[in-house]
Amino acid sequence: MNKKTSKTLWYVIFLALGVALLWFSFRNIDLSQLWTDIKGAKYSWMLLSLACLAISLYFRALRWNIQIEALGYKTRASSTYGAVLIAYLANCIFPRLGEVARCSVLKRKENIPFDKTFGSVISERIIDLLVLFGLAFLVIVFQWKLLGSLITSWMVPLLNKLIDNVLLGIIVIVVGIALIIFLIKIIRRNKKIASLWHGFIDGIKSVITMKKKWRFVLYTLAVWGFYVLMTWLPFYMLSETSHLGIVEAITLLGIATLGVVAPVPGGIGTYHFIAITLLSGFYGISEQVAGSFAAINHGSQMIFYLITGIIAYVVMFFFDKRKPINN
Repeated sequence: MNKKTSKTLWYVIFLALGVALLWFSFRNIDLSQLWTDIKGAKYSWMLLSLACLAISLYFRALRWNIQIEALGYKTRASSTYGAVLIAYLANCIFPRLGEVARCSVLKRKENIPFDKTFGSVISERIIDLLVLFGLAFLVIVFQWKLLGSLITSWMVPLLNKLIDNVLLGIIVIVVGIALIIFLIKIIRRNKKIASLWHGFIDGIKSVITMKKKWRFVLYTLAVWGFYVLMTWLPFYMLSETSHLGIVEAITLLGIATLGVVAPVPGGIGTYHFIAITLLSGFYGISEQVAGSFAAINHGSQMIFYLITGIIAYVVMFFFDKRKPINN
């Protein structure tokens, strides 16, 4: 099986998984009532949510500018913002393609080496992952009554099993070390992977050596702050969810992000499953209303990514005739 066929097969498998989860999530939903909810929702709140999303992505672009500057290159805020919008459009179609797409856009638009920008993107994702862990911690602290029993029911048996079986723990450690050594050897032998690896290291160093650290932190807080607002505001679209607040928004954001980062095109099915399960299982929202909320929220965001991504591409490559900053 060649590489292209393998990628296509995995894409089909994950797409099928997303569709299956979508069916499973809506199997008990009355579609006529769903359509009634969609028509009767207060979309002014959704528009405010999408405005917060647009602002969040702009701060993401500004944060990326700082990393690129630390690598010794220059770029325009319009170029990085356009690249970010195109990346989110690409992720709706092919999972994880967005990271490659936005680096390719800057290579073409501003003549910045792909491996350098790719390294900065990976390091950016690591930072976002740390923020996500922080949100998860806040979720556990503020929602311990709801999530505590669930977490302990998962973790305690696992820890007891590792404590009781010392040999299993040793095997896990040895296998982990072996995998790390194996990956290091592959990186050293493959020039293309080695180039990406060095770009990744440069990206990590750029975070450490950058001159505008506090601005970078401020932009990171702004990115995630507007994400929280983006998640909270749609609660007011439906009267049944309007009583939910910031804490519930952080909980939904932290858990639903796992659905979005899953290798399923556009988070189809995974987001709906997580959102419906959380809202109906923990917050007492009826499954019908939870399904309506998930459908409206996810659908609106997909439309946003589609429109803004296409506009960004057309403007950057058909109307913006400026020469690259880096010659």
